[in-house]
Amino acid sequence: MAPSQPMMSLLRARRFDWTNLGLRVASGFVLVPTALYATLGHNQHFIPALQGRQEALPYLLMISVGVALLAIEWGGMSAPGAPIRVSAAVTAAALSTVFLGYEGHFILGWLLLPLGALAAALVARGVAERTADAAYGVLYIAPAGLCLVWLRSTHQGVWWTLMLFAATWSADIGAFAVGSVLKGPKLWPRFSPNKTWSGFFGGLLAAMGAAIAMASLPYFQLSLWAAALIGLAVGLATMAGDLWESALKRRFGVKDSGDLIPGHGGLLDRVDGLMFAVVVMAAARLANHLGWGH
Repeated sequence: MAPSQPMMSLLRARRFDWTNLGLRVASGFVLVPTALYATLGHNQHFIPALQGRQEALPYLLMISVGVALLAIEWGGMSAPGAPIRVSAAVTAAALSTVFLGYEGHFILGWLLLPLGALAAALVARGVAERTADAAYGVLYIAPAGLCLVWLRSTHQGVWWTLMLFAATWSADIGAFAVGSVLKGPKLWPRFSPNKTWSGFFGGLLAAMGAAIAMASLPYFQLSLWAAALIGLAVGLATMAGDLWESALKRRFGVKDSGDLIPGHGGLLDRVDGLMFAVVVMAAARLANHLGWGH
């Protein structure tokens, strides 16, 4: 007996997007090893995870290139009339905070943020673009870069950075896989019509599992219950960052932030969740430094 029309419609609705998944996997084979190598640096002894300045140079290079590419995409979206000048202003302001953090001047880096945003706004005003969008570009991109530098510089910072990547990547993959298979009610159809509640909870569980798995390693000094809470918080931040970027793209009237990464769009489309998640992870690391979660 042939399947009924409603059944065929249901099967088509639940069909997994293997083509898009293949592009994501192919991109991951390039992005993941790059991120891991940069995080570990030149250190050949993975277990001790040394964090000297020489080992951090590839990590600094990765963040600097990422910040510059994000600023370029932001200028293209928010200032179509003068994208180069606005992108340059956002890049200079954001990289200034990153380099200060690399030199150990994290407080000065945070203090420089509003000045950098003001400078970008003045540049945008000079080329008749929206000042608020240019300023927000600095406040959107720079904190993530600064937190990434600080997180790795702390005690066992390599492990914390790897846990950040594991939790955010797992949240993204879990949400995509579970949402594609189960589908169901939409999470926020106004701004992101493809995201579902099933994918949301699938992503949270995946992020928690990844964080617990990292904390289970014998060299990582973090309790499992703390790792579970951190994974949940990072998962929530990843989803929030993804939704926020969808709202921004809707505001600027673009489908993707760029076309740099096959299967993902621009770099901002790939790291939107990470930009929120790293701030949450940095807060968790600071709390752990003060005695929580041991």
